[in-house]
Amino acid sequence: MNRSIFVTALLCIGLFTLIAYGLLIAEEQWHVGAVAIGAIVALAAAAKLGGLAALERAHGDSPGRVQAMLVAATLVLLWRFHGDHFALLMIAKVMLFCVACLGLNVQFGYAGVVNFAGAAFLGIGAYTAAVLMAHTAIPHLLVILIGGAVAAAIGLILTLPMLRTRGHYAALITIAFGILFKTFLEVNDVLGGPQGLKLQGMEVLGFAFNDNIEYGEEGEVSFYLNYALLALLILIIAFAAVRRLERSWVGVYLDAVRIDELSASVFGVNVGRWKVLAFAFGNFLAGVAGAVFAAMTGFIAPADFTLSESLILVSIVILGGVGNPWSIVPAAALIVVLPEKLQVIQEYRILLFSILVVLILRFRPDGLIPRRLRVFGQGGKR
Repeated sequence: MNRSIFVTALLCIGLFTLIAYGLLIAEEQWHVGAVAIGAIVALAAAAKLGGLAALERAHGDSPGRVQAMLVAATLVLLWRFHGDHFALLMIAKVMLFCVACLGLNVQFGYAGVVNFAGAAFLGIGAYTAAVLMAHTAIPHLLVILIGGAVAAAIGLILTLPMLRTRGHYAALITIAFGILFKTFLEVNDVLGGPQGLKLQGMEVLGFAFNDNIEYGEEGEVSFYLNYALLALLILIIAFAAVRRLERSWVGVYLDAVRIDELSASVFGVNVGRWKVLAFAFGNFLAGVAGAVFAAMTGFIAPADFTLSESLILVSIVILGGVGNPWSIVPAAALIVVLPEKLQVIQEYRILLFSILVVLILRFRPDGLIPRRLRVFGQGGKR
């Protein structure tokens, strides 16, 4: 790896870590606002000056080293806030939203399949986990995978009408599904109705995730650290899978389907098959994230999986840059943490996100960190 590229990538990781730290420790409203504005400016500057391109280039040349640096930076943050329940909850929530948005990224950015029901598939994974943990003896790690599988299976049923429509009509189908899912939960007393369901928390090999860890005489580690580490592991696996898919021949087919369905079909590409694959894979990731989210929060209700929550997931993908998995983490951090820190915008967050999306589409239609063009041939690996 070129040394200058490596140093630039290291500086970018350090900068993003400092921004995340500043956002988590900020208490005063104007401090939070200043950090948020600084984060947006830093992201735009890093993209403009080639810092993010250097980070992506470094990952292409030596993925193991860059991923190790990113994991190390995250672990530093986790240990710095090891006793802070709120900070660890925010970090874990950001990582789980990143997993779900990686699925949307495959659907939107790679295959061009619209999905405005992301929160509904989060909810499917969450309710699947709640029911299985309460009424079966299935190992909880396996429950997480089952939550993803159920979300993917229900998504396959939804593809039947979606494959017969395009554009806005396909989007309307997913919107209708999200609304119907929330209504189904509210009228279904078996699933808790509008009051929701309570979960006991995860347990793996006798280790209870919901127990704080004590060390020394007065030291204590928040139980949210357990979920944050699990979310980090899932995010690493999901990110590696999405990157591998993007750089494979499957990614080429998905790009062909997104760019021009007619031309792709003329050249023998089965458009329907690849749309179904992208939709199922994306919903699987959302279901896995939802299952862990349910166990972490200990309580789920229909109000957690509304259309507005789906729009927040879409906002993360659009704000960062559709098709670029690297853009999801900073966008998710801003959109998830800011409303929790800025109490004044709690009731207006959908309005704020709508304004952000409009501004991004107006001034940076490809997002803060746009996806690079696919390059073939020698040196084309990225």
